[in-house]
Amino acid sequence: MATRKKGTAAAALAIAVGLALSACSPAVSTSVKTSASSAPGVGGSAIGFIMVGPKDDFGYNQAVYEGSQVIAKKYPKLKVLTAENVPEDDTAATTMEQMISRGAKIIFATSYGHLDAALKVAAAHPDVVVIQQGNTIAGKIPTNSGTYFGTVYEPMYLAGIAAGLGTKTNKLGYVYAFPIPQTIANINAFERGAQTVNPKVTTVTVATNSWCDPAAQSEAAKSLLSQGADVLTQHQDCTSTVIKAAESAGAMTVGYHANAESLAPKGWLTGAVWNWGPLYTKIVQTVLDGKFVGSEFNANYRVGYKTGTNPFVLAPYGPDVTTASKDKITAAKAFLTTEKGSPFVGPVLDQTGATKVSDGVVPTYSEIDAMDYFVQGVVGNLAK
Repeated sequence: MATRKKGTAAAALAIAVGLALSACSPAVSTSVKTSASSAPGVGGSAIGFIMVGPKDDFGYNQAVYEGSQVIAKKYPKLKVLTAENVPEDDTAATTMEQMISRGAKIIFATSYGHLDAALKVAAAHPDVVVIQQGNTIAGKIPTNSGTYFGTVYEPMYLAGIAAGLGTKTNKLGYVYAFPIPQTIANINAFERGAQTVNPKVTTVTVATNSWCDPAAQSEAAKSLLSQGADVLTQHQDCTSTVIKAAESAGAMTVGYHANAESLAPKGWLTGAVWNWGPLYTKIVQTVLDGKFVGSEFNANYRVGYKTGTNPFVLAPYGPDVTTASKDKITAAKAFLTTEKGSPFVGPVLDQTGATKVSDGVVPTYSEIDAMDYFVQGVVGNLAK
């Protein structure tokens, strides 16, 4: 499986500056509920968040930063340390070590490729909880670690309905980074959602081989627009380039990671965005209560519409989304919460026409997390 790779020049200096400037401790005074036990994560004076990109990217890292600020307000007696532009290499481990030296006993490593560094730091500091966002731990999970994520493809399925009803050319465009199962499932769910209301629709894909490369994103958007796509969406960390390109061309857009409707006042349909605050709070309180070991978070935790409160939600609707469209999306969301509900309830066929999910079968979340094919209606080859 591909991993998230992103080099950053002069990263050590940028991260050091970021750490120096980003400790947050609001003035409001409330008590911090902790356990008197020696459980991992208990007794620290800070909580750390490392991000692979900038906190104002209108995307993945902005959503993380906004979630970290919810924690800062919820636990004002704990400093919240944030570090931006942390590459997915040993720099991540060094940055987490710096946070530990400043009192952090809970650290959120928030990029897919931060997992190796997170596990390394967790092994070196058994008294610190290091929890990773988006990847999964193979084999035995350490008692002071775990992973978490939402089922990102469910809101993308719903957003696909808005796109399928909004398109006039029956061509949707999708800019994505790497062919990891998470991005593949998102693309497939988006197309299948659109197909439920527009059987003629296709989704054309372009890979950038980067989580945040504005130049590559600009070229990808131009390519999709030139092919007739009149709704663009993406799976990129920084999202403003594609959204602005769509808006400038008079096309519509579906956002991703963070609400960016301000960038597309005319063409915004909706978006699939993170609301991390409630989940971050639940994780932190579990740790502070001394109950992390053996908890649902000391695992590869996933939550979706069937299993709880998905932290990945729909953004507000744009001006061109009709009441009838909203009603269809509401009904589809209700369907996803049922036992038989899924963006991938069979039959599911791949691009060659081969059956991947049999008629009536509902794949599990873990099966969807291993998806390695494009469904019928998706145009393009999986990037290698």
